[in-house]
Amino acid sequence: MLQRVFVPEDFQDNQGAVAGGIAAERLRSIIERVERLEEERKALSGDIKDIFAEARSAGFDVKVIRMIIRLRKQEPAEVEAQETLLEIYRRALGM
Repeated sequence: MLQRVFVPEDFQDNQGAVAGGIAAERLRSIIERVERLEEERKALSGDIKDIFAEARSAGFDVKVIRMIIRLRKQEPAEVEAQETLLEIYRRALGM
């Protein structure tokens, strides 16, 4: 959502912080915060990748580890319902 600040057209503070009705310092601050967080996310993604490589080299199945992580994020009742449905579907298919 675009946020505009009402100022007279001839107004400018001593640093030119308002341009075209946009608070430039606030905008710069927001953009810099997002950029910092994106850098942190990139670093964290690299760390996670390294951990999965460590797990793989230790003989663990990374695909299964990812499944477990996804399951741990869910509510226990939801996991149980999914497992029950999976078992029903397997039986229906003779698996």
